[in-house]
This record gives sequence, C-alpha cells and structure tokens, in this order.
Amino acid sequence: MLPTWLTLLAWTALGVGFASAAVIVFDIYGRGYRQHMPVMEAVWPITALYFGPVAVWGYHRFGRPSSSHWLRQHGTDHPPDQPRWAGVAVGAGHCGAGCTLGDIIAEFGVFALGATVAGAALWAEMIGDYLLAVTFGLAFQYFAIAPMRGLSFRKGIVAAAKADILSLTAFEVGLFGWMALMAFVFFPNPHLMPTSPVFWFLMQIGMIVGYVTSWPANVWLIRRGIKEAM
Repeated sequence: MLPTWLTLLAWTALGVGFASAAVIVFDIYGRGYRQHMPVMEAVWPITALYFGPVAVWGYHRFGRPSSSHWLRQHGTDHPPDQPRWAGVAVGAGHCGAGCTLGDIIAEFGVFALGATVAGAALWAEMIGDYLLAVTFGLAFQYFAIAPMRGLSFRKGIVAAAKADILSLTAFEVGLFGWMALMAFVFFPNPHLMPTSPVFWFLMQIGMIVGYVTSWPANVWLIRRGIKEAM
C-alpha cells in the first residue's frame, strides 16, 4: 500500500497540472489569444501538464505576446524582445510536448496490451515511449518549421528530423533514467502501474528531468542554426 500522503500529493500535483493546462486553453480559445504558430496551441497546455503554474507563467510571458490579439491590444506589429534563454526554454518545451504526448499514449498502450521485453514491462515502455515521442516530436516540429520556411512535405520532415531528433533523444534519456529509478529503486516490488496517480505524479517529475536534459541539446542546435529559436 502506498502512503496516504503520497497519494494525496500525487492527486494534488495532477490536479494542478490539469488546471494549469485548462487555464492556458481557455486563454487561447476562450479569450482569443490564438498563437501565431498554431502548433504552440497544443505545446503550451501539454507543457502545463507537468510544469503546472511555471508553464502558465511562461505562456503569459512568452506565448501570449505572440498572438495577434495581444499585438492589437498593445498597438504594435511585433512582440516584445525576449531574452536569449527564452528561445531555448520554449524550444525545449516544444520538444517536450511531443515527447510527453507520446509517452502518455505509450504507457497506457503497453499496460493495456501487457507487453514486455525480456520479461520486463519497463523496456517495452521505453521502446514505445521513444517511438511515439519521435512520431509526435517530428509532427510538432514539422508544423513549426514547414509553414515558416515554406518547405515541401519531404524537405519539411528532413528539417524537422535534423532539428528535433537530438533534442527529443536527450529529453527521453533524462526521462528514462528517472523511470529506471522508479522501477528499480523507488518501487521495485511491486512496480507502479499507469492506473496509479503516484505513477503519473512521478512521471511529471520525469518530464521535468527530461526537459532539463534536453536543454543543452537545444542550445547547441539553435547556435548551429539547425533549429529555430522559438
């Protein structure tokens, strides 16, 4: 049995994450702050699922000013200048959103199928997580790069792969390291299952760890001009 305090903490953290995502969704669609880059309308709420109020702050600081509604309100054609680190921060969130969406689907899928690799569900989870993270990550990056550069589908996918494979791999390395701790150190017997709120609370922490480990990769990609500063 899990400690009651841990279960309550998990439900609280998950509730804060969902509430933060709802705040952003309402601001975008209910109050009209539609994003200049449409894919960011998915990125910001997904980021809020694990970063909570921090993502809400980031959205108001860096996301909302990119909307045409905000620009009209402030009588300007250009959003305010942002610090250099902001482009990296948003880029890491963009990468993390695809990874997060892929991870959520993969975790439930592996659990529902009862899939294992070498007798362990963890390895099946990691394989599924990575494959879907690449799928969603490339899709998110494609819809950021292709419209901005006017690229064809093929060239857009190639550019998306160059911009995102390294950063999403770095994200998954951090997340997988945390998942290994969850499985072998924190809860070796019995393992936590996706039906437990504590599992998803710890996965929130894992997403934050992945965000941090993806930061250097995003810095390098942006400096080399492979990835656009968001």
